[in-house]
Amino acid sequence: MLLILYPKCSTCKKAKKYLEDNSVNFIERNIITETPTKVELKEWIKKFNFPLEKLYNTSGMKYRELNLKEKRKNISVEEQIELLCSDGMLLKRPILITENTMLTGFKELEWNKVIKEEIK
Repeated sequence: MLLILYPKCSTCKKAKKYLEDNSVNFIERNIITETPTKVELKEWIKKFNFPLEKLYNTSGMKYRELNLKEKRKNISVEEQIELLCSDGMLLKRPILITENTMLTGFKELEWNKVIKEEIK
């Protein structure tokens, strides 16, 4: 499993602790120093049939500064992916990539379900 997080984010810290407490093996990746690439985002969106809008950190300052709520309506999927991989702070975090799914944000019940499926 791949956990992409921002180390200073309290939600990311909770997600990491959750994985550690449940003895889940994972690779940790800093969303700022190793922002997902365009190729990775495209691959994940396709592989997991993941909605593009769920990748945006809509509560982030950068999202509001760039007025992305409005701007997103007028740019192509390609341009949105380009934008998302240009700055890790635009991505909703943490991101968990498993063999069979992708999750953004940390909701313990949702993660429980996925972790139990993956560990089977």
